Amino acid sequence: MFTLIAGPCVIENEDMVLEIAKEIKKITDELGIDYYFKASFDKANRTSIYSYRGPGLEEGLRILQKAKDTYGLKIATDIHEPYQAESVSKIADIIQIPAFLCRQTDLLVAAAKTGKLINVKKAQFLAPWDTKNVVNKLEESGSKNIMLCERGTTFGYNTLVVDMTGVLEMKKFGYPVIFDATHSVQKPGGKGNATGGNREYVEYLAKAAVAVGADGLFMEVHHDPDNAKSDGPNMVPLSELKEILEKLIKVYNAVH
Repeated sequence: MFTLIAGPCVIENEDMVLEIAKEIKKITDELGIDYYFKASFDKANRTSIYSYRGPGLEEGLRILQKAKDTYGLKIATDIHEPYQAESVSKIADIIQIPAFLCRQTDLLVAAAKTGKLINVKKAQFLAPWDTKNVVNKLEESGSKNIMLCERGTTFGYNTLVVDMTGVLEMKKFGYPVIFDATHSVQKPGGKGNATGGNREYVEYLAKAAVAVGADGLFMEVHHDPDNAKSDGPNMVPLSELKEILEKLIKVYNAVH
């Protein structure tokens, strides 16, 4: 089954989370997609110290729990420090490891010990085959419930490129590979004190990844991306999501 991890970059407020979660759940139920709602309680790696980070651990988990209970959702969210793993595991079905932190051994060990499904973002500086060391850290810590996520590779200044052969390389480790279609079109630090992006390319990179053999997609989605508090330039407008997913399912069905 096609897997989708999607939602806003960061929790802005409870009403926003519930609104987006409700609509994506409706779309994915209609299309028969295995769906995880994703939103972050803290964006600890923002470009600027002045940027919005989120509501924090306690309030963020409360909001995610409400969304989960209200709509029967499966939840994905990221952790940045080892101590967060235990409390997040009580609510999240997927614990996500941010790309910048994918080599942090203590973070990986803490996530592995929860027994939850772990989605590890491949760092922008990491070769696909070098994720074997990430996988090994998780396996040696007791986890075989792993996803690897391709999200682009640093190419010069403020630019990412995607090498689709990386999806195939990471699949050799025997775990599902997810393609992050929205962060892959980022321009890191491209706006000086914030990250830019080219959301018009999301659909096309997503199609390519699915055609190559990605097991699912990660997408950040917002009802008003131009006014989002984080990652607006690369987020998919909620109003366009269904049409994009319908096209992607056709590609997925054609290659499976």
